[in-house]
Amino acid sequence: MRWWGWGEDGHDPALPEHALDLLRSEIGLDPGARTPHVALEEVRLPPSRFDGAARGRLAGIVGEEHVRDDRAARVEHAAGRSYPDLVRLRSGALEGAPDAVVSPGSADQVRALLAECSSARVAVVPFGGGTSVVGGVDPFADGFPAVISLDLGRLDRVLAVDRTSLTATLEGGLFGPEAERRLAEDGLTLGHFPQSFEFSTVGGWVATRSAGQASTGYGRIDELVEGLRVVAPAGEVAPRAVPATAAGPDLRELLVGSEGVLGVICEATLRVRPAPAVRRYEGWSFRSFAEGCDALRVMEQADASPDIVRLSDEEETRLSLALASTGSATERAGRAYLRLRGHEGGCLAIVGYEGDDEDVERRRLHSSAFLRAGGGLALGRRPGQSWVRNRYAGPYLRDTLMDRGGFVETLETAASWSDLPTLYAAVGGALRGALTERGTPPLVMCHVSHLYRSGASLYFTFLARADDAPIDQWRAAKSAASDAILANGGTITHHHAIGRDHVPWLRVEVGEVGLDLIRAAKQRLDPAGIMNPGKLLPS
Repeated sequence: MRWWGWGEDGHDPALPEHALDLLRSEIGLDPGARTPHVALEEVRLPPSRFDGAARGRLAGIVGEEHVRDDRAARVEHAAGRSYPDLVRLRSGALEGAPDAVVSPGSADQVRALLAECSSARVAVVPFGGGTSVVGGVDPFADGFPAVISLDLGRLDRVLAVDRTSLTATLEGGLFGPEAERRLAEDGLTLGHFPQSFEFSTVGGWVATRSAGQASTGYGRIDELVEGLRVVAPAGEVAPRAVPATAAGPDLRELLVGSEGVLGVICEATLRVRPAPAVRRYEGWSFRSFAEGCDALRVMEQADASPDIVRLSDEEETRLSLALASTGSATERAGRAYLRLRGHEGGCLAIVGYEGDDEDVERRRLHSSAFLRAGGGLALGRRPGQSWVRNRYAGPYLRDTLMDRGGFVETLETAASWSDLPTLYAAVGGALRGALTERGTPPLVMCHVSHLYRSGASLYFTFLARADDAPIDQWRAAKSAASDAILANGGTITHHHAIGRDHVPWLRVEVGEVGLDLIRAAKQRLDPAGIMNPGKLLPS
């Protein structure tokens, strides 16, 4: 990724004038403002704390060319991609950059590096794609004399594919697009497509309990893990790859979501599927978010859900349509149709089906009956096709808005269907209240994107004009929303993990004894405490 923002150059959207006018009138954004990032040469970096001897010992394990302490390498591994990360990167304030970036080429090299770092008391931060939005890859030294970023990009092999059992063993540094390309050679797919798919890795997904956009149909990553190989300072933990076991507590559940604080996920055996012959995506409209949520609940509890289901609330639908508006005759006709059917100002849902022709058509007819019975209005394929074209574009839009002085952030949670309406209102109200108090009234949007028989996720996006203290502004909104989540039956994170940003709320989520259990595992696997300090566990 480019060092100061998301993704690669050449993909930033151009905002149409009517969208800029909307943002000017509703959140006070100045379309003429420009807040560019500093040049790479202007980034403020502390000197590396590695002396020649320490560097030489690491180079002796991985090779001289795989130990880097140049400016570009340190900056590229200094932060994830949360809003506070981007504020620091764009301003050039990277006082917490790693002292070096080390790239092992095998699990054996990982083991040797962790032994050396434990002996030398050097903190180690595992780094996959660097897409964390909760501070999960911040190179926090936490009292250690130095910290390295352990870049896993060389662990990028497909180790085994079992077409009979429909499993594949992949190394942790394999990026999403390459994993799918190699599985496709065998006619398979993992089906895991988070919004970060283009720039995130297998190990990162497993370490954070990632949920892909198609997880309603394919399952979250934790449902797809059949076996693991985790290298920790104290040794390896490798639960064998079996479809199910009654051999005591499931160690996979301890390691999945461990965020690099217990060890390094070097390999994962994952459940795969035959690649779909057909992918069909459609749009539906509901008169209200409440109506749409109830229709999704009934559909999911009848085992009739598509693979992909996304329901935007009224505000997200309104802004999405404004940003995408072209004023074409087709668009005007579509708006007139919604008015005629009583759906003007309603909510857009995207549903998607993947499989063979017969399976897709059968499932589409089944779920469509529930959506229609729940008040849904079918909009055809055009909205679904538009969503597919832009499914990974959101983070680029954030960069564009930050260029113009905008504050853009997301957060997510999940709760039971019974608690979902109250949670939705409470979190939205908390965000509006916290930001309005700072004089920056926001636009707050939300969508449902993952369904379960007992509940669903809520994914909030909020925009405001950035104030003079953007990190404080972010902290006020984040704290208010997080308090509201835990006070109203939600989980502090559905698929972004804990990192550093959610640490203050984990105690409420799992309880004091639960924290002690995780600490005991860390003490056993990482006695020196070098693994990803400051993440997951409260101090």
